[in-house]
Amino acid sequence: MLPKLALRGQAGVSVAAFMHKEGIRYAKTVDLSCGSVRIEDVEQNLKFRPHVAIAQIHSRGGTGDVRPICSTESASRNFAISLDGAVINSSELRGELLAQGYRLGGSTDGELLLNWLEVSCERDYWRNNLPVSYEKLFRDIDDRIDGAISALLLDREGNLVAYRNRFGLRPLAFMQTHDGFLLFASENCAFVGLEGKEQQLLPGHIKYVDGKVGDCVDHPLGTGAYKAKLCAYETLYLGNPNTSLEGQSHRETRYNIGVALGGLVARRLQGKPGSTPTIVSSMPHTGGPYADGLFASLAEHGVLARRREVVATQCLQRTLIGTPSERKPRIAQKYLVQQTSLEESTIVIVDEALIRGDTSQAVTNMLLAAGAKAVHWAIGSPPIVAPNYYGMGIDTLEELAFWRIWKRLPPEQRKQSLRFHKMEPQVLKIIECNIAAFINAATITYLPFQLLEAMLPCGHDGFDLSPFTFEMPTPAGQKRADRNLHELTADLSSSESIPAWGRS
Repeated sequence: MLPKLALRGQAGVSVAAFMHKEGIRYAKTVDLSCGSVRIEDVEQNLKFRPHVAIAQIHSRGGTGDVRPICSTESASRNFAISLDGAVINSSELRGELLAQGYRLGGSTDGELLLNWLEVSCERDYWRNNLPVSYEKLFRDIDDRIDGAISALLLDREGNLVAYRNRFGLRPLAFMQTHDGFLLFASENCAFVGLEGKEQQLLPGHIKYVDGKVGDCVDHPLGTGAYKAKLCAYETLYLGNPNTSLEGQSHRETRYNIGVALGGLVARRLQGKPGSTPTIVSSMPHTGGPYADGLFASLAEHGVLARRREVVATQCLQRTLIGTPSERKPRIAQKYLVQQTSLEESTIVIVDEALIRGDTSQAVTNMLLAAGAKAVHWAIGSPPIVAPNYYGMGIDTLEELAFWRIWKRLPPEQRKQSLRFHKMEPQVLKIIECNIAAFINAATITYLPFQLLEAMLPCGHDGFDLSPFTFEMPTPAGQKRADRNLHELTADLSSSESIPAWGRS
């Protein structure tokens, strides 16, 4: 399963495995990107045959969240956790535990959750020799957490709890195979090639798997039914192309978006005749289906083009996550031009999103240095106008390309662009021209918001589209984003900072 989920992070994998009478052991994997996995330590001991195991794929370097955390004196009370997403109000929860006199280990959201669980278990169950009620335990957590959390919890008895919080931003798929395995994964692509019954864990639910007998029971954590608002980045960028929603794969969605983009790009290229065909290329690993769709669409619109990859990568690690100082050398090391000479070529690079613009700028400069006459960008999403506090590592407005060029616009254009996904087409063109100049491209073509809504398999109601609308999916996220926006637009008069019609 792990190689199929490798796109979620390339900084390593941690594993916690449980065997009856042996307890939990911790390990790491190697060679994840090569299509096979070797689990160190665990596989070296041939007598250790795990009954249960969980894994954490890391997007950043370090040992990560799957490791023993001891907040009590008894090591037998430890949990191991695999967590996808982020807690927005983590500082508030951490402050509560500290105020109660507890010493906390680590700084990650996974470690915070483990500390919270251990404190709750010690207070309500262990000191009274009572069995833990995971339903009550996670109901309390679900009531307190603001953010995007899907998690797997393994205890010292081999019991497993799968949890998806009420906002449902991070997916958690489940399969019961015909040959008796219970499988959980962030994406259902992990189950490709296996036979069994598959479903998604509902928001605000847990599945409890008894470590002794293997029984699996679903528990709702509240009386209300919560509707999932899946993060748009899952479909557009983060998810494996083979992952499907409502019977439609991410690859199909991305291809269809590329087709829609092709019509827009064709109109711009038809006014720029050239002696050689336009080259349609993608940003590697994520942009391929978008580029395939755009190339097919250009042919239908009579634009002479060739589909050829001109950008290659030297490593798999993504450049989206991390601080600017971490990302800059990674970008320089990752990308290279496939050919030494692209004399007089017109190139269309197709990518799923343009977030900060530094990667796009670096690739554009590489292609121009290799002789390209012009580099056009086709973006499979609308402009990214909002941060993402839910595990994507996009924490501020100032780092976004949209806001970098927004600061340079005249006051009236600033005001009009604050309509975000509802901005007029002519205002979007102004944004496109300015960002194109910012990254040294000939043109940039964004996917209009209305087209994105039409392409999504679950409809717009099934997705968190806050990157394009500034309408955050959680209260704490909205409060934080509004504060960030207010600080950035403070130079406008109070009547102009956020037009009433700019937000729904």
